[in-house]
Amino acid sequence: MPEEILRRVLTAPVYDVAKETPLELAPLLSKRLQNKVWLKREDLQPVFSFKLRGAYNRMVHLSDEEKKVGVIAASAGNHAQGVALAATKLGVEATIVMPRTTPPIKIDAVKNLGGNVVLEGDSYDEASVFAKNLAQEKNLAFIHPYDDLDVIAGQGTIALEMLRQHSKLFDVIFVCVGGGGLIAGVSAVIKQVSPKTRIIGVEPEDAACLTEALKAGERVILDQVGIFADGVAVAQVGEIPFRISKTCVDEMITVKTDEICAAVKDIFEDTRAIAEPAGALAVAGMKKFVEKYNVSGLEMACIVSGANMNFDRLRHISERTELGEKREAIFAVTIPEKPGSFKKFCDLLGGRRAITEFNYRFSDSSSAVVFVGVRTEGGAAERKSIVSELENNGYQIQDMTDNEMAKLHLRFMVGGHAKGVHNELLYRFEFPERPGALLKFLTHMSEEWNISLFHYRNHGAAYGRVLVGVQVPPEQHADFESYLQRLGYPFVNEQDNPGYQLFLRPTN
Repeated sequence: MPEEILRRVLTAPVYDVAKETPLELAPLLSKRLQNKVWLKREDLQPVFSFKLRGAYNRMVHLSDEEKKVGVIAASAGNHAQGVALAATKLGVEATIVMPRTTPPIKIDAVKNLGGNVVLEGDSYDEASVFAKNLAQEKNLAFIHPYDDLDVIAGQGTIALEMLRQHSKLFDVIFVCVGGGGLIAGVSAVIKQVSPKTRIIGVEPEDAACLTEALKAGERVILDQVGIFADGVAVAQVGEIPFRISKTCVDEMITVKTDEICAAVKDIFEDTRAIAEPAGALAVAGMKKFVEKYNVSGLEMACIVSGANMNFDRLRHISERTELGEKREAIFAVTIPEKPGSFKKFCDLLGGRRAITEFNYRFSDSSSAVVFVGVRTEGGAAERKSIVSELENNGYQIQDMTDNEMAKLHLRFMVGGHAKGVHNELLYRFEFPERPGALLKFLTHMSEEWNISLFHYRNHGAAYGRVLVGVQVPPEQHADFESYLQRLGYPFVNEQDNPGYQLFLRPTN
């Protein structure tokens, strides 16, 4: 299989539409990590993503009859733009099925490139099923985003460029993974030219389909897929990419949302370019690799795979970056409710450290809980030091730095415990960002269940983050869980979350 990919790579005519992107040294990252870090700038392609390579290489092999009838694809963004531009170049009509949750900026981009957009479903998977059915109905050629030999070969042309552009062989190359087309193409080429080069795949922790497949020895379907890095939000790795990855990928690394946000900032500081979350995955994985193995002096390359970022999302990324760099920690601390205790706490914590955030609310006559953010230049070690210091001074403290509910909701809504609210259950949801999503949630709820808390946030993504408190009698808990399963929105039960218990749980 890798030999066949290399053969196709060598004859792929991708430069009819794509361009050879630069391989740039990242001086700030290199100095900080004590390794030479090179960035392959696929964000500089005409559609701001590598996807154009594979889409065009697949479509240039269409038969005359297929070109006459037209093509169809399903995508929430980058593949859609690649197919649309390739179709325009080849004079082929292209239909692109996109989820209804797709941001307008991406829909408009596809239309501007000549694609006919059809909005269907709330996710890529739903759009893909619709597209495949429409392909059969109208006899259209389906252009798969990753599970196709010609698509994979198109992406593999990146590896040939990297080998030509660098005078030395790389020690490690980091590649983001969604459906697996990019890593399959790159690894198949590199392993035949430089077998000692390590190929490391990088996935979000909540969308690690290749990681789980390699562990299981077979392709698996994830029950839920996180959508922060929407460009790699895939529930099952492709069949062909999986076969290639089993022999050509050396290791997989998973990263958290905060680490992805920090990588976006790293790329910006070295290039003044803003990568999308999926585009920054490789850099996030590289940083974790260096920390894990404590390596130095290596030649390392990261593929910056795309820059199709909604401007609205920058606020969320900025909020999470300091946590991803381990330069901020957030804590919940119980302090005595008596004169002078608030000042004493601030003196202890803020005398030598910068406080980034402080939320205080009177709790009861004996104590209060504060939600506080602290600048931590010393990373995890300093976090532990702060906890120990406060505990030694008699404070009860809860480290909330890795608490998703706290970072997404609690820090924006701390306001005290409600009184007289009984039988409250707390859930965190991802609502599709489209008209009717909230109405659907409310319409099918039993009239016996009352919403007692509601906090909504969106950052330009396809889904809004929602924290909901609902009063449900104990004997109806099973019915409520069944309702949530039927609803189909991803959810997490936050009933035992310490943030809820400390700041929001109702009191009698």
